[in-house]
Amino acid sequence: MTGPVSALARYWAILGGVILLTIVAVTVVNVGAFALDRLARLGGGEVPALPGYEDYVRLAVGSAIPMLLPWCQAQRGHLAVDLFLSRAPARFRRGIDRLSLVLMSALSIFLAYFMILGLLETRDDGALSAVLGWQIWPFYVTGILSLALWALVCLAQAITGDPASEPIPHA
Repeated sequence: MTGPVSALARYWAILGGVILLTIVAVTVVNVGAFALDRLARLGGGEVPALPGYEDYVRLAVGSAIPMLLPWCQAQRGHLAVDLFLSRAPARFRRGIDRLSLVLMSALSIFLAYFMILGLLETRDDGALSAVLGWQIWPFYVTGILSLALWALVCLAQAITGDPASEPIPHA
């Protein structure tokens, strides 16, 4: 069960990475325009920066970063502090791990629920980005889907208990 869910999380993270690469590309173009503007001003000219750069970066980062969370969970890349359980029996650690996975899934669903409420409120308010005038509510969708996929990854790891989802053994 974790195989298909993990693959979906991987492709979702790749899409998030592509969005991050577009942010980098737009930033490079904007910095280049800034440098060209400095040079052009020496000769009395002007090179404008990208209009709405900040709008795009803010909305794209808000979309892309949550897209990495399910893959991070699938790879067990989240930070875990294991001070008290390191000497506990393996069976007990696995139980705590599964409980934490179920609780993490519940937290993701809780956050997704409130993001849905935020999406609805933002849509009803007609909120627009400051410069580009883009509707803001569609950018909530990737966050909601990311949280739902994160919850699914956690549940798949908790249910299957396959070795890939077990905590790293302690030395």
